[in-house]
Amino acid sequence: MSAFGAVSSLFRLARAGFVMAREGALRLVDPIDLPPAARTLVGLGRLIERRSARDGAEGLARALQRLGPSYVKLGQFLATRPDVVGIQTARDLERLQDQVDPFPQELAEAAIAEALAAPLSSRFTHLGPPVAAASIAQVHRATVSDAFGERVVAVKVLRPGVTHRFGRDLKAFFRIARLIERFAPKTRRLKPVVVVETLARSVAIEMDLRLEAAALSEIAENTAADPGFRVPAVDWERTARGVLTMEWIDGVKLSDRAALAAAGHDLPALGRHVMQTFLRHAMRDGFFHADMHPGNLFVDAAGGLVAVDFGITGRLGMKERRFLAEILHGFIVRDYRRIAEVHFEAGYVPPEQSVDEFARALRAIGEPIHSRTADQISMAKLLTLLFEVTELFQMQTRPELLMLQKTMVVVEGVARSLDPKLDMWATAAPVVREWLERNLGPIGIAENAVDELRQLARGIAAGPELLLRLERISVDLEEVVHGGLSYSEDSIQAIVGGVRRAAFWSNLALVVLALGVVVYLFR
Repeated sequence: MSAFGAVSSLFRLARAGFVMAREGALRLVDPIDLPPAARTLVGLGRLIERRSARDGAEGLARALQRLGPSYVKLGQFLATRPDVVGIQTARDLERLQDQVDPFPQELAEAAIAEALAAPLSSRFTHLGPPVAAASIAQVHRATVSDAFGERVVAVKVLRPGVTHRFGRDLKAFFRIARLIERFAPKTRRLKPVVVVETLARSVAIEMDLRLEAAALSEIAENTAADPGFRVPAVDWERTARGVLTMEWIDGVKLSDRAALAAAGHDLPALGRHVMQTFLRHAMRDGFFHADMHPGNLFVDAAGGLVAVDFGITGRLGMKERRFLAEILHGFIVRDYRRIAEVHFEAGYVPPEQSVDEFARALRAIGEPIHSRTADQISMAKLLTLLFEVTELFQMQTRPELLMLQKTMVVVEGVARSLDPKLDMWATAAPVVREWLERNLGPIGIAENAVDELRQLARGIAAGPELLLRLERISVDLEEVVHGGLSYSEDSIQAIVGGVRRAAFWSNLALVVLALGVVVYLFR
């Protein structure tokens, strides 16, 4: 880095530190574990706090808002990591919203033409003013005319210079994370640098709009047979790294409860539909919209739910899906022992911990639920309490599960805004039961067996080719030796021994695989 770049970076860090101190964010710092120099800096920073500063979490949210879009994005990301910032701070950061003015129309038109490598008029018959603006991109309403006729589309375009600005600020975030790890040793288990690396990957994905288009396409395939749900169709011809063109959605935002009621929509039914749709995507497909706030959900004229803005998505593997299904089912039927066993089977809780003690801790969470009416029970809050308890048993941090939990908080809030008396557990039960019957019942067991046999067959089929390769290596080595190259006797013996050992273990592996197939087929 140049001297100018280093000075500029230090200036940005100093400005960020001043704003944090001024808004009272330093109240979150425990100076006890800091070295003397850092304690002195925190003490000085507390001297310039606003008199109105009362709460560190609120102060942090205000400071991030003042520092600009990159810092707002950082705060939104940290809201998904209560294990790092604490539950109360995460809740305060959830309220952070991108409040950014749109950039000028002429810049948007130039950016679209550059991204598509074509004049704007050759792709669109009309491009209207921006209808929504955020820190990374803004959306325009436009019209296109092609072989399919004239239609209205939504055009999402990246902000000019956003990649450079976020890259610059991410460098500052990395420096802050390294300083935190250096001067606050107790934070190292939370891996601040890794947290920033994860944020950097997330932002990089958001800044390639082709990846959001791919997410839309994948969700569309997954939900093609689902009644009452869809996503906008992607116009791939008018989509590139910096531009995403998709179907324009006419509908009522889920945040407009009065308009939904005026249009004659069944609000309690919509609430159930939102919750079940999210669970179905997470559990059945393992791929879900991770930003399902009311502004990203519409109801069309037919009463169907339409989701937009797939810049943030979550993905769950089969192990995580089974984990989610079994713990939800366990709480529904009050089988706390089984919930505990699922944690251990998934490898989330260290094996030296006690299953019985863990089951008792889970009972302390689950039993109060059954003394309340259905509308008082929060599934998202239960998952939050679950993750709090698992910390006592040294459960490893699972970012994908935290993303799921935070999304469930939002979805549950949306569902309850439509029907305050919604029974979350009765709503979730059919989806959970369907997944368990499908994947842990006879059909799922048979499919798993077929997959295992297929893998065994591939391993056996590859065996002869592996042996041929080893034989060729042995022959080549022999020719090289006879060709007159200088090798010591020890080197030759070591090479020959290595080849023989490889051949031995390869043959042994084939025998084991073959025996495994025989035992599996005739047990």
